[in-house]
Amino acid sequence: MKKGIFKIKNLFIFIILIMTSIFLIGCAEISLEEGNEENVVADSNGKLMVHFIDVGQADSILIEQGNSTMLIDAGNNDDGKIIKDYLGKRNITKIDYLVGTHPHEDHIGAMDDVIYGFEIGKIFMPKKTSTTKTYRDVVTAANKKSLKFTAPKVGDSFKLGEATFTILAPIKDYEDANDSSIVLKMKYGNNTFLFTGDAEGPSEQDILNNKSDLTADVLKLGHHGSRTSSSHKFLDAVNPKYGVITCEKNNDYGHPHIETVNKMKERNIKLYRTDEQGTIVATSDGKKITFNKSVASYKEGVRKNKEENNVQTKNEDNKSAINKDNNSRKIV
Repeated sequence: MKKGIFKIKNLFIFIILIMTSIFLIGCAEISLEEGNEENVVADSNGKLMVHFIDVGQADSILIEQGNSTMLIDAGNNDDGKIIKDYLGKRNITKIDYLVGTHPHEDHIGAMDDVIYGFEIGKIFMPKKTSTTKTYRDVVTAANKKSLKFTAPKVGDSFKLGEATFTILAPIKDYEDANDSSIVLKMKYGNNTFLFTGDAEGPSEQDILNNKSDLTADVLKLGHHGSRTSSSHKFLDAVNPKYGVITCEKNNDYGHPHIETVNKMKERNIKLYRTDEQGTIVATSDGKKITFNKSVASYKEGVRKNKEENNVQTKNEDNKSAINKDNNSRKIV
């Protein structure tokens, strides 16, 4: 009788061990879906990583693939330390491609600091120039390190590690600097990303007219989620699964605008926002894209001065910054 009890007891323990092993193996095989990863992986392990760095009402996007790096835009004038510290924590000493999408302070503000602080391979800037001190500072920094600006042409392509980039805009010369933004599409394995700078309606329409393949898994929405970008036709052509908006909480412009977030909601596009979530990191293995944050809300942005929340003028929306005094370095 004791032998029978002993056998049953051993069988029970054996079954428990088998079930535990199956559970652990199953957990190991579960792939990370968006919103489940709370910490940025220290090493990209050969994967593609796209960091939408939180620089407030500005843009700065770090892309890593293998040992190659790209920085698209460099925030405001005061964001140099934030960007350099972030790159330093990633053990980055060289930026293979430095892209200034257009000459507005909230995109090239700290680019001079980046140029001085890192080894730079190549600088992409549009033909559109500016007379501001911010722009002159970037030119001076480039000259001091014997670097030249390259204005990419539509259709140009290049590699960053195993990722391939294609230039989609600017298609022509525009009076507005926002529409002069360099627009890039990145492909890594079966995954695609679209980076639009501050491109607005006119540039979006020209891109559509050019019959480019715009489909992308991830769309960095143009102009911080302004209603002047991300038209219905453009979103339909891109057909993204995920959208990322880079803006500051309670900013001067009410970004993201209700029209934009509603378009995202109508299309069931999962939204990520630096104003709500801080730095957003997307990781791709070439097949699946994961994020370090849960999905954000579809709430519209709120202006700093709530009384102005209903004051919506084209002029305000197109400005990336305000000239507060004669010595200001901000674009107007």
